[in-house]
This record gives sequence, structure tokens and C-alpha cells, in this order.
Amino acid sequence: MNRLSVVDEMFLHRHKGTGLPSVMQGLWRTDETVDATLLLSLHDVLSEGPLGRRVVRPRVPGARPRFEPNTHVHPLRYPATPIPDDELLAWADEHANVDVDPELGPGWAVAATRLTSGGTALSIVCSHVLTDARGFVRAVADALADRPRRPDPGRRSDLRDAMQLFRKVGSGLRRVKYTPRTEKPTAPQTVHSRPRTALVDVDAAQWKAVAAAEDGSPNALLVAVSAGVARRARIPFPVRISVPVDDRKEGTVSNGVSMVGITVDDGDTLASIRARAAHAYSQPREGAPHNMPAEILQLLPDRIAARVARGAGERDLLCSNIGAVPRELTTLGPYRTTGIAMRAMHPGLDTRPARTTTRLSVYACHTDERYTLAFVALDEERFPDTATLRTYVRAELAGRGLEPHFW
Repeated sequence: MNRLSVVDEMFLHRHKGTGLPSVMQGLWRTDETVDATLLLSLHDVLSEGPLGRRVVRPRVPGARPRFEPNTHVHPLRYPATPIPDDELLAWADEHANVDVDPELGPGWAVAATRLTSGGTALSIVCSHVLTDARGFVRAVADALADRPRRPDPGRRSDLRDAMQLFRKVGSGLRRVKYTPRTEKPTAPQTVHSRPRTALVDVDAAQWKAVAAAEDGSPNALLVAVSAGVARRARIPFPVRISVPVDDRKEGTVSNGVSMVGITVDDGDTLASIRARAAHAYSQPREGAPHNMPAEILQLLPDRIAARVARGAGERDLLCSNIGAVPRELTTLGPYRTTGIAMRAMHPGLDTRPARTTTRLSVYACHTDERYTLAFVALDEERFPDTATLRTYVRAELAGRGLEPHFW
């Protein structure tokens, strides 16, 4: 189906200025200089896959916007002059601020840089409207394996789509029951500057051993580390954490996650966090208020829908375990990757401030050798600069017996 989901449209509203705009960014490092011909080939294959599309507005009121193929692309950026290795993170942050447009296109961009050590860094960025972390990983893995798979458009007329959407919403409204809010929302803050960021590798065996020693899990350890960094930054406890859960159906590339929420307080252990997360996963996923069908947002005018959905899924922290990196991502052609990171970033905040309750987001992915954590701090008071964020991350990991290796 080529129609936008409710979550797709939420990210579209945020891209247009209502809420926190988001892009997905994948980062790769190698110890060798990657040949430009290989990167040009990867760029071409990506353009033929699910990133090579854009949003088209319907002609019939009530129909959902749809995705259509888009051949408009940003050119590959791969200058000949290398940058110092210690400037890699600043380079990655700068390229996460690229202008990608899911409606006008292009909705994605590829850039690479040579490093003075002789290695290469690669950045692939796409609008969060096009896909989420798991869909992004799948799209890039397919491109690296030279098997581009643009989603089957599954065309349906605007009139038919509108009729089906009205029927679904109408049926759902008959089951609406009032449900009082049980979670006190955090007041949003206005973000005026680009995020402060940190990327860190931890030995995978070490990570799993620490988790197992406290009757936890690798995912519970991720939540605990994130909460620990928040505590060191003096974010008030208990801290409320949003955890994305992958609910996608097989073959879906578009946004396929929903949110659950957990709370971490002083005194929580890895075992208690693990139990609390398991309970959250067993509960119904978050949707529209009072059990209304989420699709009702797609029948509202854009401005009203954006206002109703503002802040949906946001809490003090976002903790996203993207999971194991597919084998296809561990090499770039003949070049072995020495580092892989995945994260969501938020472009344009220094020119167009946005409001959000999220103070810190943490993204994790792993290979057999290492866990890579990407920290994205939005709270300008508690994380005033990158050095402060790195200090908190280093102290929290060291306090748990984990040795950090910063990018």
C-alpha cells in the first residue's frame, strides 16, 4: 500500500513546522579509503529503492496522501580533502542538518569524507516521513546487496481510499470509551539550537555480561544507562521513558513502530527495569485519546490534526534499541566497516525552534563485536555542550564497569 500511515503523517506535520522535525541518519567508518565509484553505485541503487519516493497530496477530500517514485536526488558529496579524525562527529552532525524534503524531494542524501588516518566516513540521511530506523536499515542493506526493492504501490483510487477510511473511523468511533489520563505530562520546552551528540562503542561481550550479572537484559541495560545519564544531568526523577516497539508487518518499509512508556526511579535495578519493560510491551499500544481510532487524525484538517497529535509518544527520554545490524551493513563492498551507528536527528532547530518534552534520546545498534550508542541531547540547560554530554556518558558507563570508546 502506498498510502501514508498515521505515524507517517505525524512526521510529515513535524517536518512542516509543527513539532520536532526528524531525519534518520546511518553512519559508517572504515580504516581504508573507499573508492568513489562504489559510493556512486550505492547512491544509484538507493535512488531506485524505498528512499527514492515522495509524498503526493490526494485530490479527493478524506483520502490519505500517497507515496510516488521520485527521481530527483541530491548528488553524492565526497570531497578529496580529508578531515581530522577528531572532527568526524562534527562532520556527521553537520550532514544530519541537510535539507531533505519528503514532499518536494529529494527526501534523502548521501555524503562521505576521507579521514586523515586514511579511513573513510559515510553518512546516509533520509526524512523520517519515508521510514523509521528498521525500515531505513532494511533499505540500506538491500542497496548494499544490490537488490533495490521499491515498495509495491498497491494503487487504490483516492475515492475508494476515502470511503474505506471513513468506514474504518466510523466503525471505531462506535466503540469509543472515555479513559482518564493516568500519566502526568511533562511541560514541553523550546529547543533553539542543534542537538548535542555523542557516539560511543562498547564491547558486546562486556555489555551482555554486565546485563546478565544483574538479572537484566541488554535492552534493560540500555534503558538504565540512558536514565543514569539523565540522573547525572540532574533531570528530575522519576524519569519517563518512551520505548519504540516494532509492530511492522512483513515487507513494510514505512514507519512501523508504536510507543510504550516506562518509568525509572531511584533504586530501580536492571531486573526491575526488565520486568517493567516486559509489562509495558504486553499492554495495548498508545493511540488516539479515549480509544478513538488513530486514523481519525487523517480525516482532520492538517493544522488541527497536527495540534491534536502534538507531542504524541514524547516523554523525558526516548530509548530506541534498533537491534542487530544486518550482515550486509558490516561491509562496504570490499571494505570492512570498523564502526556503524544509527540515530534520529533534528535539523533546522537553530533557524526554526521547536517544542518537545524529550530531553535526551538514545539509540543503540549492535554487531557481534560491539554495541554502539548514539546520544542526542535536546535539553539546552542540562546538556549545554558536547563535552558535558560526553562527561556524563563516560561516567555512567564506567560506573557500570563498561569501557567506552568514543567516535
